[in-house]
Amino acid sequence: MKKFAIAAAAGTLAGVIASTQIAGPLLAQEAAKSSSVYEQLDLFGDIFERIRAQYVEEVDAKELIEAAINGMLTSLDPHSSYLSPDDAAQMRVQTRGEFGGLGIEVTQEEGFVKVVSPIDGTPAEEAGIEAGDFITHVDGDSVLGLTLDEAVNLMRGPVGSEIVITVVREGELEPFDVSIIRDTIKLTAVRTRLQGDTVVLRVTTFNDQTYENLESGLKEQIEAAGGIDKVNGVVVDLRNNPGGLLTQAIKVSDAFLDEGEIVSTRGRQVQDGERFNATAGDLAEGKPIVVLINGGSASASEIVAGALQDHRRAIVVGTKSFGKGSVQTVMPLGNDGGMRLTTARYYTPSGRSIQSLGVSPDIVVEQPRRAPEAETEEEETTRPSRSEADLRGSLNNDSLSEDEIKQIEADRAKAEAAAALREEDYQLAYAIDILKGLSAIGPGK
Repeated sequence: MKKFAIAAAAGTLAGVIASTQIAGPLLAQEAAKSSSVYEQLDLFGDIFERIRAQYVEEVDAKELIEAAINGMLTSLDPHSSYLSPDDAAQMRVQTRGEFGGLGIEVTQEEGFVKVVSPIDGTPAEEAGIEAGDFITHVDGDSVLGLTLDEAVNLMRGPVGSEIVITVVREGELEPFDVSIIRDTIKLTAVRTRLQGDTVVLRVTTFNDQTYENLESGLKEQIEAAGGIDKVNGVVVDLRNNPGGLLTQAIKVSDAFLDEGEIVSTRGRQVQDGERFNATAGDLAEGKPIVVLINGGSASASEIVAGALQDHRRAIVVGTKSFGKGSVQTVMPLGNDGGMRLTTARYYTPSGRSIQSLGVSPDIVVEQPRRAPEAETEEEETTRPSRSEADLRGSLNNDSLSEDEIKQIEADRAKAEAAAALREEDYQLAYAIDILKGLSAIGPGK
């Protein structure tokens, strides 16, 4: 006890000496900083008044101030911004899962609008917009030099109206125009289906409905399969999922983890950091999981992929994710508006930040681009396959019952269906093949 007391006393003494030595310079520095800040605010006021009095056209003072506020926020990073009362209301609607627009999540890079991902089943996705596309013009007007919010406002409009966006895409020699009809975007946060013996959970966004949809959808598919024993695993498809609510990302991760850290956040001050841990209970009951990601998987998607990967609860398949490792807090303001401010970075359970790096898949699998359809209508002729059973007079198989033969034929049909899926969605087919392989070497096999 004496050692601890001495150490504490020495620490207090050192603190007193240090304060005595540097308090004067610190006070002087703070005074200089305050003076400099007030001088800059005076400069702002001077410029504001000169614009109002001498600009070639009359200006709206409210719009000037909002532009100044937004300029201050957007200068920090691509995700901080000012929300006017209308924008704040629109954001609250989007969080609930229904809004009007094109159906794309965007960010800004080198002055242009970059598509993080199109949202499933929306006009943008149906028009062929892809993650990584750059939007350079909207209805012929350049977006270069506009803030992200200004560019987004150009893309907004009445439901049913047409918009033409100019797209620059890697691998394409020239920019090209895409015509899209605006529509009401209704987000189904999680779509579920049974693919053979595998439950596929397609998570499109993280809004208020995500965990509830996932839990009920997974339960429904397990029942349709005849129970958890009939399921060989779960695919959590996070491709082109631009993220959303941190709370929902934590809940989805917790759905498949029994214990351990899910994610931690670290702000500017040490005391602002938080850790979020899993609680007991695994909705998949220990069945193997494959998580699918790609360059359109961002933010909340990366939290889920990183948590399940670090805990070795899932195999992550696909391509590197987007790399948005920051947390934005929406702060309401007195005018019914708000501001979106980056307040923390988040870290996966192993302590790694994915900011600008993304989550690297355990198995890299590219999605092949669809080959252009042939211009001729000639049908390909395939040579029919032959086997022993096709030979005249071949012997019957006497080691199997009729039921066993039917089971083999059913298994063969499943394998052929899986092969057909590769033509439609190669990455998903690959994920399902992994789960089939794991179940083949599991207990009792």
